[in-house]
Amino acid sequence: MTEIAEGVASCEAALTDLTRDVFLGGGLQILQPRHGYRAATDPVFLAASVPASPGETVLELGCGVGVALLALGRRVEGLHLTGVERQSGYADLARRNAQINGIAAEIHAEDLADLPLPLKRGFDHVLVNPPFYPAHAPVPQHPERAAGRHEETPLALWIDVALKRLAPGGHLTLIHLADRLPEILALIGARAGATAVRPLAARGGRPAGRILLQARKGARGKFRLLAPLIIHEGAQHIDDRDDFTPEAQQVLRYGAALDWQ
Repeated sequence: MTEIAEGVASCEAALTDLTRDVFLGGGLQILQPRHGYRAATDPVFLAASVPASPGETVLELGCGVGVALLALGRRVEGLHLTGVERQSGYADLARRNAQINGIAAEIHAEDLADLPLPLKRGFDHVLVNPPFYPAHAPVPQHPERAAGRHEETPLALWIDVALKRLAPGGHLTLIHLADRLPEILALIGARAGATAVRPLAARGGRPAGRILLQARKGARGKFRLLAPLIIHEGAQHIDDRDDFTPEAQQVLRYGAALDWQ
């Protein structure tokens, strides 16, 4: 058994030890494993980047415990939300979290590499928060986190499936490491355009560690590189308190949408 496969088994075993965590300033109550992959700010920023309108269809590939999908559902009412998560324990938690928060969402325990026929349709939005690190990168100290952080499914397949599941003119929204942006743009190629990228920097004056990306299937608009979103105020963390910038706080505490202009 590989280290990543061992991590998957460990994650499944750990799903009986849960925490109940607050997102969106209490707007979401989320059950997630105490150990293993745990959602933090990335899925909230991802949800804030999706330009969805009531009545539209949304698919999240690799939805985990459902934070991004449910944060989007909290911000925009009347969406038809669908999540796909290959780890059945996490998929079950996503269903429970949808029920806890009173948000309708259809969660499928499936591998994105082999989606069932009912999911092979066009969606208005596909959002993706893939594992950040290639499979050959060092495995975390806690192997159970590997399945959520290391690519067992190649990034090329994530992007290919996402684009195939978009309806013409639909939006792909993705969060990833900044240093993988050239690879991501190459993988998207000419299949989507009007691409916009919003760098995420932990503090002012620091390089961006992550990027948010939007692209429309079949569009031919210009590429736009937006000003970075600075997440924390000050040059360094001083004490145990909330030091988010006003823009980041609007997203993380109040569920606001990110400005893409």
